Parts: sequence; C-alpha cells; structure tokens
Amino acid sequence: MSPRATSAEPAQTVEQISAAVETFLAESPRAVVLEDGKVVFDLRDAKYKLAAEHGRCTLHLWSEDRNLVRRVSATEMRNGVLRLSTHRFGQTKPQTLELVTDPDRRTPSTREATRVKYLRVLERVLVRSFPEFKPEAFRTAMDLEKSFGPAYARGSLVQGQKAWAVIAVNEEETQATVDGVLTLGILWLHHCRESGDGRRLYQGLKLVVPRGMATLTLSRMAWLNVSAAQWELWELDEKSEELEQRDAADHGNLTTRLMHAPNEQAARERFAESRARVMALVPETMREVVEERIRSGTELAFLLHGLEFARVRMGYAGNSFNSAQEITFGAGANETPLTDENESELRELVSRLFARRVAGGDKRDPLYRMQPERWLESVLRRDVSPIDEHLKTDHVYTQVPAFAAADRGMLDLLGVGGDGRLAVMELKAEEDLHLALQGLDYWVRVRWHHLQHLDQATGLGEFQRHGYFGGLRLSTEAPRLYLVAPALRIHPATEMVLRYLSPRVEWTLVALDERWRVKVKAVWRKRGRE
Repeated sequence: MSPRATSAEPAQTVEQISAAVETFLAESPRAVVLEDGKVVFDLRDAKYKLAAEHGRCTLHLWSEDRNLVRRVSATEMRNGVLRLSTHRFGQTKPQTLELVTDPDRRTPSTREATRVKYLRVLERVLVRSFPEFKPEAFRTAMDLEKSFGPAYARGSLVQGQKAWAVIAVNEEETQATVDGVLTLGILWLHHCRESGDGRRLYQGLKLVVPRGMATLTLSRMAWLNVSAAQWELWELDEKSEELEQRDAADHGNLTTRLMHAPNEQAARERFAESRARVMALVPETMREVVEERIRSGTELAFLLHGLEFARVRMGYAGNSFNSAQEITFGAGANETPLTDENESELRELVSRLFARRVAGGDKRDPLYRMQPERWLESVLRRDVSPIDEHLKTDHVYTQVPAFAAADRGMLDLLGVGGDGRLAVMELKAEEDLHLALQGLDYWVRVRWHHLQHLDQATGLGEFQRHGYFGGLRLSTEAPRLYLVAPALRIHPATEMVLRYLSPRVEWTLVALDERWRVKVKAVWRKRGRE
C-alpha cells in the first residue's frame, strides 16, 4: 500500500518530506532503491539530488544506465524501509519507491527457510565430525537482550562434563554478517559459561563459517587470549558437507598496503586558485572552522565538522590530456560539478550548512545529525588530549588509507605518544556491537606496517618511509589501541569482548561526555593489563 495521509494523520509538509528523505540517505549510504520490488538504483554507485522548493519536494536519481525524477508527496518509515509516495510529472496517480538499507534482498520467509535448512545441515555435520560429542540445544532464535540475531546458529557440543560453545553462519548471509561471527561467538561462549550450573566446563569456542569467507575472522582470532579459552575456526562447504579446520596461527601475510602521505605544501600551492573560489563562498566569520583536508596530491576536500561540502580534484580538460581542476559540491551520491550557472547553489548550500550544523544545534535537524563519527573525528583531530594527555597533538592523521581485504579501509585517527609509540584510535558516535574487534582490525594493520617492515639501516618503519611522522623517532613496540565513544553509546558487550583479547593488545576504552560536540571530555577510562 502506498504511504498517504489519512484523516487521522495530517499531510506532511514539504520540509518534513525533504527532512525524512535527506536523513535516510545521509545515514544509509549503502542503501538501494526499489520499484515494484526490483533494485533500480544502488546508492553506492548512483547519485541523487533532493530539492524542496516551490511547494514541492523533488527527488532526482541517476546512474550510468538510468535516470529518474519524481515528485515526493509523502514518506512512511516501516521496519527500516522508507517508503516514498511519488508522482511522475504530469500524472496524479501515485507510485511507490522504497529506500532499503538491508543489502540482503531475500524475503523474511526465504531467510527463515534458509536458516532452518542450514541448522539441520550443521547438526548433521557436527555429529559426523565430532562423534565423541553430542550436539545440544542448537537454535537460531533471536535474543535481543543478549544481542543474538537469527542469522547465527548456536548451541553446544557436549561430552560428559566437557563442552564446547558453537556458533555458525550460513553461506547465504552477507559478508558483513559472516565477519561479525567472532563478536557474537565470544558473547555466546560467555553466556554458556555463565548460564550453566557450574558442573559443565566449556573449554572453548568453535566457529563455523562458509568456505572462502574466513579471512577477517582468521586474522582476528590470532589475537585472542588462549589462556581464557580454546579457539577453533572451521570452514563448511554446505554442498559437500565437508568441514575443514583453519589454523589461526597460519593466517599468512596480511593483504594490506599503505598509501603514501601526500605532500601537503605542494598540493595547497597547486589548488590555491580553486581553494580561493570555494572559500569566497563561505561567510568570512565562519572560514576559520572550515577544515581543508588534502586527501591526495590530486584532491582537496572542504569540511564542516567532518561533513564534506565541496572538493577540488585534478582531472583532464575536455578530450585532451591537459590537466584541469574540477570543483564539486555536495558529497557522495549528491556530488555536483560547480559551474558559473550553479554557483549560487553552492553559496546557498554553504549558508544552510553553516546555519544548521553547529554545536548545540537542533538535534532533529538532518544536517546536524549527518555523519556524527566524522564530526567526532574532526574535533579530536584538533585536540587528542581528552583521549590521552600523553598523545602528541601535532602528529595526528585522519582517514589514513590502509587497504585490506576487509570492507573498511580507513583508520579513523592515527597518532603517537610522547614515548614514540603509535596510537590507533577507533571512534564511534553511535552504539556498535563490533567496536572492539573493528578497532582490533586497524591495530593489526598498523602493527603490521610498522613492525614487519622496519628498515634495518635507518631504523625507520613503513609509516615514516611513506611520509608520516616526519622528524620523529618511533618506538619499536606495538601500537596502543584506543576505543572511543560517548559513554551512553558504548554497547554493553564491548567490555565483555575486550576481556577475551590477548594481553599483547594494549587497549584503552575511553567514554566521552555526551555533549562532546560542545566540549570533548572523558568521563571514564578502562584499560587492559590493569
């Protein structure tokens, strides 16, 4: 049924419609657009423009192979899906577009059938592979109180007083779901140990993942505490029902590479003219709060509290090989080239952005709420002392590119302490169950690049050879890991997961005051090795 106003619900204003769409698109950059149940746009590849003027809200979507312009007359949020009642120009009959965040396009009934079938396969495989143990109480039921979702099959293998906690995920789930299995596995092991009567000894955790999808989990398992539990990772081929163990100590070289730090002085000189054009559109009183970030030797970005509103990049002029600079405004799918004709649009965007994205602003405003982690990152980049007073404030790098097999390839913040030890800082502005292990992913990469590639002649690590931390002598010790989030946004499971990390990982969990946009202040800290 198309969303529409009823007699009990007043019609939405153009501003309310625009805000609902703008908020959803800002908070769901990987969303897809459905029409008649089919994906018509993937917002990772498509672009969009939203205009609220002349009493109507217009949504323009385009990609390499299609283009769509619709007037949006109403919105309705239901089960994480934003339904838009839309009209083609010149037509009165509404049509429905759906904006969906879940990349799993299966229907709920199909997902449930797949998981039930997998549970039977899993139990059959476990009986055959571990004949001395008995599978017990395997299920996929959701348990929100303990953070267990239906994508994960869990139960126990029991032999007298000995037992193993088991958690598994089927091959139809997304890679992100598979990558989350270790966090849920640790919580499941802890639950099994705590909920029993004490007579059964859970010696460890067995994880079962689809064949070929274990890379990230394997690298994480190498840094778990072997004194706290035994850890086993198995890959299952569901078609042949073959189970093969993977050795966490044999995860090989990391598939990761570090990008060279750009020459900022040369880049600023190169972009001087384009920079001046963009900054001329920013109110003079607000120019000092604009963050100008050199992303590479060919790209300069302009941000307000972490939200990019314009950028300059090198390109080619026309059909020639002559280099030229292109200015764009907006961000992501909403990025638009700047021309003389639309310069007023950038001026209006900047005016609207600077009026609404301010500390202490309206928390309901989409521009205020957009990309809170990038806002937090921009604040801490200027001053990291609230995280640790021993961190150097003049050597902090943000969004350092270190590409690996995992989806996420940018380190939030990378700094250094007064003793020369590197500091990896993972930031979250909202609650995230996987904070601890996502931070571990970056710590592993930084450690690898720094310690595995020391130049024996100069003593310099790979970061310094790539242009980072110039003039400093870095320690040859492993980096420190800082996990940072507002106090009320730290998931209750985070500390539980941290207990099971190897003591070789020196971590600190930093809880910030909720009013961090106004002033960053740590309200408590917890450290490993204490």
